[in-house]
Amino acid sequence: MRSKTLSQIFIIFQIRPEAQAGKIFSKPVNTHFTTRGYPQVKAFHQQRFQSSRPRKKYSTFQSSGYTGVINNQLSTFTGKHQSACLYQYNTFSTMGICNSKDANNSHAHTNGTAATNNGKEYGIAAMPKPEKIVPVEAVVCKVDDMKDGEMREVDVGPGKALLIKDLGAYTAIGHKCTHYGAPLVKGVLCNGRVRCPWHGACFNIQSGDIEDFPGLDGVQKFEVDIKDDNVIVKTHKKALEKTRRIKEMSSRSPDEEVNVVLIGGGAASSVCAETLRQEGFKGRIVIATKEKHLPYDRPKLSKALDSSASDIALRDQNFYSVYDIEVMTESEAVSIDTVLNAVTFQNGDSINYDHLLIATGGRPRILPIPGHDLQNVCLLRTPDDANAIAKNAKGKQVVIIGTSFIGMEVASYLVDKANHISVIGRGNTAFQASLGEQLGVVLQRMLEAKNVKFFMNNSVKAFHGEGGKLNSVELASGETLPAELCVVGAGVVPTTEFLKESGLTMNARHQLSVDKFMRTSKANVYAAGDIVEFPLAMLNGERVNIQHWQIAHMHGRIAALNMLGQDTEVNTVPYFWTMMLGKSLRFTGYNVGYDDTVIDGNLDELQFVAYYTRGDNVVAVASMNSDPAVSQAAEMFLAGKEIRKSELQGDKTYWKSLL
Repeated sequence: MRSKTLSQIFIIFQIRPEAQAGKIFSKPVNTHFTTRGYPQVKAFHQQRFQSSRPRKKYSTFQSSGYTGVINNQLSTFTGKHQSACLYQYNTFSTMGICNSKDANNSHAHTNGTAATNNGKEYGIAAMPKPEKIVPVEAVVCKVDDMKDGEMREVDVGPGKALLIKDLGAYTAIGHKCTHYGAPLVKGVLCNGRVRCPWHGACFNIQSGDIEDFPGLDGVQKFEVDIKDDNVIVKTHKKALEKTRRIKEMSSRSPDEEVNVVLIGGGAASSVCAETLRQEGFKGRIVIATKEKHLPYDRPKLSKALDSSASDIALRDQNFYSVYDIEVMTESEAVSIDTVLNAVTFQNGDSINYDHLLIATGGRPRILPIPGHDLQNVCLLRTPDDANAIAKNAKGKQVVIIGTSFIGMEVASYLVDKANHISVIGRGNTAFQASLGEQLGVVLQRMLEAKNVKFFMNNSVKAFHGEGGKLNSVELASGETLPAELCVVGAGVVPTTEFLKESGLTMNARHQLSVDKFMRTSKANVYAAGDIVEFPLAMLNGERVNIQHWQIAHMHGRIAALNMLGQDTEVNTVPYFWTMMLGKSLRFTGYNVGYDDTVIDGNLDELQFVAYYTRGDNVVAVASMNSDPAVSQAAEMFLAGKEIRKSELQGDKTYWKSLL
């Protein structure tokens, strides 16, 4: 697979004539690899290799986190820290990039000429071409032009920056959220960070680091100088071209023997692994997932069903290789021994751990009704599932079971692709359990306007087919719907059955119980994401289960910090979104047990803010076309400030002045 993220790197290997089997030779090399998107990493410092028997082509080289391929017949050299496959005078390419055309590098030889330095031949030579740094600076305003707490999007050379004045000081960071590219100038500035107006990710205004999620990367940080009453932003062209900034990370060291195993290939495991490396952890990190794909952006499965796994991957294989994060795909855990600290997989292999994170998520609920195993009765869990639904639904009669996020988002995606869509729901309206009837009616009408037919207060009695293939769906009401494809979105169940003999504490719903540090009942075993019940800070530690993408990110980060002994409590506010027919609804808080909804705006015009209340307290806020109301509410909840229902009867925006 050709890398999309690494710049071309040239490393020339030359085997000295005196190198023979068993003979050790070495040469200190101090090299910086310049990569596109990844921080510069030193490698090959004081390498020692020992020759061994030859290997065939396409063997791998690994050192300081970089893995690559060298073509042709190779000689293998093994050392204490790494193994390398070398061929005399060949070029080496990291991450599958190979380019031997470097006219400006006199050491880039493929014609059998030895790499030399002042006439001396070395066992290993590395001469990467440095990137050209083009400085850019711009006067963006006068010192007194901006008020305290103000943000502006300013032009800096060929790009833009977000200029911020907070507590009398100016800072400048990247202007777009690294999640989906939202303009941060429309977000919320509070307590030294900017919260994205779309999905709630937070960025530190001093460092640009991401502090709450979703998303993995920080934004760029630019230098700000004050001179002659002018505010000047300084940076370089390359930084302006890159929206995302990967935080500096360590890689594995052979001297560090601590093993961290992360079960599950979702957001929690990904963030946990990256946080460990960001904090300087140099031990072994293994992500084990039963899926065949690298970790991917799961919310896109139901919003963009035709996306390939590579299109929605959180990182490419290059990234994991660079930072020594092992991803074991098609590796389903079947048991955990918390006494021997070992995980056993379906193929019989096992791996020991010093710290373990369990983040296996949920699996789609299978309806135990006749015909559920017919062809074209589909569940949605993987990119392959999504792609199959997108392909097979074209021009067909489709039935969708479930009126929450999966069912409604799939219906939205298929409205202009399927011949006809029927949606079956158990409640009075769509989204009744999560958003309530008032908002559910509005979102349901959006799809009804596109000729989607709803069968509410209903359920499926049986699937019928011919020749093993679905042709109709029988409802509990007695109606039979023609169906060439059925998508079942009837909720999920936690993937925790393999933990039965682990001794870990679970609740009656088979969710793992964790404390505020994301620890389970075993001190070195952590759990995160959809499968846990954890104490929610905004509810004074009330234990909850929240199946949000953003929550899984934060759980993974907190688990990593506590594996490193940093005693960090989980403190985040739930934030999610749904997208239907190009319209996005945002939500923050926790509305389980709410007793009323106060609406500010017009539901029919899809421009509103909805306040969910319990007694006189607002416990959650949802909105459409009213940014950044939900992000403002999230900051209120995070700070422990109250929004009162009684106050909303007058000025419904009074609370925003309290931020």
